[in-house]
Amino acid sequence: MGDFISTEQEGWVAVVTIDNPPMNALSAPLLEELEAEIDRLDADDSVRAIVLVGAGERAFVAGADIKEFPSLREAAADANERGSARGIQKLGHRMDAARTPFIAAIHGFCLGGGLELAMCCDIRVVADDSQLGQPEIKLGLIPGGGGTQRLPRLVGIGRAQYLNMTGDFIDAATAYDWGLVEKVVPREELRETALGVARTIAARSPVSIAVLRELARTTRDLSLEEGLRREADGFRRCLESEDGAEGVAAFIEKREPQFTGR
Repeated sequence: MGDFISTEQEGWVAVVTIDNPPMNALSAPLLEELEAEIDRLDADDSVRAIVLVGAGERAFVAGADIKEFPSLREAAADANERGSARGIQKLGHRMDAARTPFIAAIHGFCLGGGLELAMCCDIRVVADDSQLGQPEIKLGLIPGGGGTQRLPRLVGIGRAQYLNMTGDFIDAATAYDWGLVEKVVPREELRETALGVARTIAARSPVSIAVLRELARTTRDLSLEEGLRREADGFRRCLESEDGAEGVAAFIEKREPQFTGR
């Protein structure tokens, strides 16, 4: 398909593989290609869930492409548009705005920009051999692709500061205990487990899934009162949709619903 991205579709699920040997570093061209592919898939009604995986045996994504950093320093204006950190933020905004849910299937190293990309996903499934961390501090830098913002929202400020300030890695079991990931499985079960989660979500109403993603993104910093008001509005929109009518009818008629995304 492209230089860095390949996609295969299994039913309603698209599996997007990031392939940039040796450890799938997120270069600016790779990020642009990935964003374009997400644009394409998100506009495709036959895709109801997207699984992100890393090629090779060593890593999901080991980080941003550090070789780009000197040129970004020399051309700071370009960094606002094409730099690795800004590019990850831009990709994250696009993923946040998508109607389609994302599942990260993580193995090996998931570091820096790789962890920031994984945190843009709705659900993270990790192999038990995984190592996760934000090692930018070891370069005299800070996470710039969302690590100072998405990470504390998942694990709390103290644990986020620990990872960001020390640059230490944590293993899969610790990541699960901290709430950074949702499932830990043996390496050989990773792909099928992630696909199983994706297939389950893809079988649900696309209307309801989109509303859930919207509420998760837009209400987390609001008051409880305002959040509940928006939740009620989201429930009303689902109830008034064709999917809502189909789901209720299927329950009453004791059959499986056939959701259309309308």
